[in-house]
Amino acid sequence: MTGVAVRQDAGTAVSPESADLVYLWARLGAVEWRVRQAVAARRAVDPAPDDPYRGLYLTPEAVQDVLAAPRQPQLQVPEPNPELDALAALVPDPGPRLLRLAADFGLTPVDLEFLLVAMAPDVDPRFERLYGYLNDDVTRRRATVGLALQLCGVPLAGPGRFRFTATAPLVAGGLVEVHDPATPALSQALRVPDRVVAHLLGDDVPDPVVAGLARIAPRTGAPAAELPSRLGAGLRSGVTPVHLRDAGGDVGPTAVAALAAAGRGAVVLDVAALADREHPDLAAVVREARLRGAGVVLGPLEFLVPERTRVLRELVALAGDVPVVLHSRQHWDPRWTARPVLSVPVASPPLAERASWWTRALGGEPAFLPGLAGYRLGSEEIDRVVAVAGHLATVEGEPIGLRHVRAGVRAQNGAGLDRLTRRIVPAVGWDDVVLPEQTRNQLAELVVRARHRERVLGEWRMRPGGGRGRGVVALFAGESGTGKTMSAEVVAAEIGMDLYVVDLSTVVDKYVGETEKNLERIFTEAAGVHGVLLFDEADAVFGKRSEVQSAHDRYANVESAYLLQRMESFDGIAVLTTNLRSNVDEAFTRRIDVIADFPVPDAEQRLALWDRCLGPALPRAGDLDLAFCAERFELAGGSIRACAVTAAYLAAAADRPVAMTDVMTAVHQEYRKLGRLVLESEFGSWFGMTR
Repeated sequence: MTGVAVRQDAGTAVSPESADLVYLWARLGAVEWRVRQAVAARRAVDPAPDDPYRGLYLTPEAVQDVLAAPRQPQLQVPEPNPELDALAALVPDPGPRLLRLAADFGLTPVDLEFLLVAMAPDVDPRFERLYGYLNDDVTRRRATVGLALQLCGVPLAGPGRFRFTATAPLVAGGLVEVHDPATPALSQALRVPDRVVAHLLGDDVPDPVVAGLARIAPRTGAPAAELPSRLGAGLRSGVTPVHLRDAGGDVGPTAVAALAAAGRGAVVLDVAALADREHPDLAAVVREARLRGAGVVLGPLEFLVPERTRVLRELVALAGDVPVVLHSRQHWDPRWTARPVLSVPVASPPLAERASWWTRALGGEPAFLPGLAGYRLGSEEIDRVVAVAGHLATVEGEPIGLRHVRAGVRAQNGAGLDRLTRRIVPAVGWDDVVLPEQTRNQLAELVVRARHRERVLGEWRMRPGGGRGRGVVALFAGESGTGKTMSAEVVAAEIGMDLYVVDLSTVVDKYVGETEKNLERIFTEAAGVHGVLLFDEADAVFGKRSEVQSAHDRYANVESAYLLQRMESFDGIAVLTTNLRSNVDEAFTRRIDVIADFPVPDAEQRLALWDRCLGPALPRAGDLDLAFCAERFELAGGSIRACAVTAAYLAAAADRPVAMTDVMTAVHQEYRKLGRLVLESEFGSWFGMTR
């Protein structure tokens, strides 16, 4: 319609881009015409135009002056105007906002007139004084229910007055607010919220209340994948609400893409902000979605259920026919809402698709891209990871590398697991551990399984049925101090994750069933964290089942049975450590992917341990004989480290380099701690020189 113009009363031409506003003012012009008729009728029957007490209200002469004042704004069409349909036709698709609003909110023609009467004072200040005159009270400068009925020609005692009840479309949709509930119904004031007025005037900035609860995802024209396309077709057909169950997929973007496939944008609620507020303004959120012709996305629901389920129920009830897409990791519970909900699983995307997300976010295909295959992240999470990595690289003055990206991944981990475990940021690598070749190979196998589990268990479908997860579980068995915990830290560092050590004091409980609940909380939190879960001294909870001879035995076996089932469905990476492999139930052993044995180090390994534990920064005296220490003292790595630290303290107290005397004294003290005999045959010529 380029080049078409609309003639106004002042003879000005209006472009099609302004046609929407022209149409709105044309409709408001009709309201003004009716107001003029009402004012004329009031003046004709005014009983006391010369009343000396009428200084509290407008006189007819003052009203005449108001009517003679110029209109605001100037862009108007005289009323009555028989060409409203022609004006509406000039507005580019999808047509005037006023008519779209009426269709989206289910307004009748009389509802639309009520809305225009109520919003007139917000767009033209003349209406405030005129409404004050018609209300016979200059302090009441807005239309009342009775005045709106009168101006629209609706009987005061007819059914039209019920268009302002709480369940009527105008009020329930948040388009009109009815104030002064203590006054009679016909005297209650009407107000149109600022967000509705702004929308009709062409402003699309969301309400500040909504901006604190949600973000707006605009409708995209990009072709959707198969699942979003099918969901979009269902949403267009009125299938709502829809629940997406996160089975390792990218549920948030899938929900937005499904709404886009249905021809809608999305109002994506911030579930954490929603959970923090006792009474969030969900009506404003639904109104924003209606104004935009969008849908609502909410998830993950774990933040709300079961304590805040009422928020979910209220949102679904308010939404009506507005498409609502919910998502969570857990299965849908029909008790959460009164409306039937379609639940659809969203599977993990192929590795190639995830690689394309990394490539897009990083602005190219880096050399370290294969090292990111083990991370189960969605497209939005990847964008946040790369943003954090970019900030870190900028601070360090380096290009983005694998180390920065891994730090970005760790930054996405929530604090929920920190409350149940002890978080360790890995600070050691392969060069910091001294292990036999076979143990190193077993650790390397664990790293391979952790990195490639998505391909093997997901794409290649090597995972058996029975609800088994895609987790990797390892058992580290060996005497105390042989390097089990440090090796778990090395594995976590190699795959770029944090290590979470389970504090058994927070897990084991004397009351029946409480230990299982504590473990369930840990497993649930660990499912959403990119980390390695370490059960140190695991035989305390993964011990052997025994023959039932008492109630204690029966409940202990129930605990073990729960763990057997839960470890199979676990989707993360877990390491169990034990000093005695025979203490672990054989049923657990069958479910373990990698078993690494940690033997006591031999003399050659002990020599390397002594050298690494003392470190390059510690000054050493010339009489220090580490080969003697490695040959004579059969100590595990943990004990050697303890001896090195004790010797360093002794040397620091004497303000000199570490001497052999300090080391011998440290070994002597370690023997006492371990309850071992201090034999002259072991200490040799140093036997009498310990301090």
